[in-house]
Amino acid sequence: MIKSILKKALVTTALLTVATFSAQAKDTIVWWDFLGGGDGVRMKAMIDEFNKEHADTVEIQATTLDWGTPFYTKVQTSAAIGEGPDMMTYHLSRLPLGVSSGALSEITPEELAAAGIKGTDYAATNWKAAQVGGKQYAVPLDIHSIVLYYNKDLLKAAGLLGDDGKPKGLDGAANWDAALAKLTANGVQGLSTATADGATLWRIFYSLLNQQDGQFMTADNKFLDGANLDKAVKATTEMASWVKNGWLAPQTEYPASIALFTSGKAAFHINGVWEVPTMVDLAKNKKLGFEWGAVQLPTFYDHPATWADSHSFAIPNNKGKEVPAAKRKLVLDTIAWFDKHSLEWAGGGHLPAFSPVREGADFKALKPNSDYSTLAATAAFDPVSVLAGVASPVYDAAGNFLIPAVSGDLAPKDAMDQMRDDLQGQVQ
Repeated sequence: MIKSILKKALVTTALLTVATFSAQAKDTIVWWDFLGGGDGVRMKAMIDEFNKEHADTVEIQATTLDWGTPFYTKVQTSAAIGEGPDMMTYHLSRLPLGVSSGALSEITPEELAAAGIKGTDYAATNWKAAQVGGKQYAVPLDIHSIVLYYNKDLLKAAGLLGDDGKPKGLDGAANWDAALAKLTANGVQGLSTATADGATLWRIFYSLLNQQDGQFMTADNKFLDGANLDKAVKATTEMASWVKNGWLAPQTEYPASIALFTSGKAAFHINGVWEVPTMVDLAKNKKLGFEWGAVQLPTFYDHPATWADSHSFAIPNNKGKEVPAAKRKLVLDTIAWFDKHSLEWAGGGHLPAFSPVREGADFKALKPNSDYSTLAATAAFDPVSVLAGVASPVYDAAGNFLIPAVSGDLAPKDAMDQMRDDLQGQVQ
C-alpha cells in the first residue's frame, strides 16, 4: 500500500515537473505599439492570429501606448534603463531620432538573413528608409501615403473619367488647375483637404517638391538651400492658387474636409490611405451617394513622387540588458511572419511593404489599394533628420508657415524663407 502511494506520488511529481517545464518552455514577446482606431483593431486581430498559430511555442504580450511624441519619449526613457519591450512598431520617419538618442538596436545583415528577411523583397526606397548611416534599424510593415480620392459621378459629368473608371487628363499643373476650375460649380468645390492641418499640407507640399527633384534638407543639414528654395516656393504657390481661385476652402479642419467629400460637395479629396476604410464603410452602408475611387497623386511637375512613411518593426536598445541571440532570432522570425501576413493589414488602406504580398493576386484584387500601389516605386520619404518625421519640428513648421501661405495670409516666398530660417536655427 505504501509502495503504491509512493509510486503515485513520484508519477504525480514527474507530471508536474513536465508541465512546469512545458509552461516555462513557451517564449513570450513583449510588444509595444501606438496603433489606435481601425489600425489598432487590425493589429490586435493579427496578434491574436499569431498567438493562436504559435500557441505551444510563443505568445505576444501587447501594449498600446499613446501615438506620437509620448510614444517615442516612452521608448527612449525605457530603453535607457533597460526596461523597453522586446519589439515595437515604429515610424520610419522617426528612426533618426531613435538612433541619435541610442534607443534603437541595429539589426545586422546576419540576423536578417537568419530570419529570411531580404531587402530585395521590399521597394528600394522603403528599405533604404529603414536605415540610418547605412545600418538597418527597422523592417517595414507597410507604405502609407497620401492619395487622390475622387467622385466618379462628378468626374464623368465633367468628361474627366476614363473608360477604366479612373481620372484622366490631370497630369501637369496646368491640367490639374483646369480640372479644378471645371469641377468647381453648382455649390461643389474642385478639391477638399485639411487646409488647417499642417501635417496634411506638409505631405502635399513635400510631394510637389520631390516631383521637381527638390531637397527639403541636404546631406550637409541645410534646409531649402539654393535652388531648392525656388522649388519650394513654386510648390507652395501652386497650393495657394487652389484657395485663391476658390477651388479649395481655406482653414478647413480635418473632419470637415472629409465631410465635404463624402457629402458630394467636393470632387477630389487629398488625404492619407488610412481614410480608405472610412469610404469603404460608408459605401457598404449606403451612406455615400456616389461611386468613388482612389489613385496616386497626379504628376504636377517632372516625374511622379508622393510623400510616404511606413509603420515598421524595431528592436529597442535596452541598456544593460543583454538580449540572447535566440530571443532576437525569435523576434525577427515574428517580424517576418507579420510581413508575410500583411494582406490583412492592407485592409486599413496601407500598401504591404513586403513585395511578394503587394504583388500577389489577392492584393491586386483589393480595391482601391491596388489602384494606387504604383506609388511604392516613387514614394518620397521624409528627410533623414532628427528634426523631421511625424510629430516633429518639421511638422510644427508646416503648421506655422504652410497653413498661412496656402490660406493667402502669407506670401509663399516669405513662408519658405521663414520656414527655412526656423528649422536651420534648430540644427545642432
